[in-house]
Amino acid sequence: MEPGVSGARRAELAESLAAVEARVARACADAGRARDAVELLPVTKFFPSSDVEILYGLGARAFAESREQEASVKVADVAAALDAPDIRWHMVGRLQRNKAKAVARWASVVQSVDGHKLVDALERGVRAALDDGARSGPLSVYLQVSLDGDTSRGGVAAADLASLGERVSASDSLDCAGLMAVAPLGADAERAFADLAGIRDRFVAEFPHSGALSAGMTGDLEAAIAHGSTLVRVGTAILGSRPIVSP
Repeated sequence: MEPGVSGARRAELAESLAAVEARVARACADAGRARDAVELLPVTKFFPSSDVEILYGLGARAFAESREQEASVKVADVAAALDAPDIRWHMVGRLQRNKAKAVARWASVVQSVDGHKLVDALERGVRAALDDGARSGPLSVYLQVSLDGDTSRGGVAAADLASLGERVSASDSLDCAGLMAVAPLGADAERAFADLAGIRDRFVAEFPHSGALSAGMTGDLEAAIAHGSTLVRVGTAILGSRPIVSP
């Protein structure tokens, strides 16, 4: 990349990251919450490793990906370019069981756990990665809850969360951080996240050490923060419209 282009991209990302940081800070203030109660997670899927390197230089330490094949290459590229032992990678996309072993080698967190068979596959993957030194500890996971009951698009029905939580709690390879959700398409975000807050409260009553809540993206992060989100996943508002990619 030419120095001028790199400099221009750095300036662009610095401006957009600062703007989103300001949105998060305002939303926290409006909700009567401390700014450090909410983590801002840049979603770098479809964008080059050079953008991750720039954002790391701007202070970001965690990044989200949604496709294993793209992510594994990006993770390796960033590791080769940066001395960054504190970097953390989140898998936020729907995860097929046959990709679980590969994801367990690079992910610090998987946010899209929505079934017992996926838990089984991740458990096997983590154990293998621990055995060969690819990772040094358990995998943190979020249970993805479906807010409209349409589990065909990912997520577990709220009624089935307790069973899945029990399964993860019984694992010595996985740690349940909390819940993740996406507001349904066309739904009112305020109502969706209000419902999610109730689901989270009931879940935490049973699993008190799993209180994290990953909710809110570019278009609805304020509503999510107002209803208790502890992590917002932001792509477009930081990195811009995603580039055209092949299927």
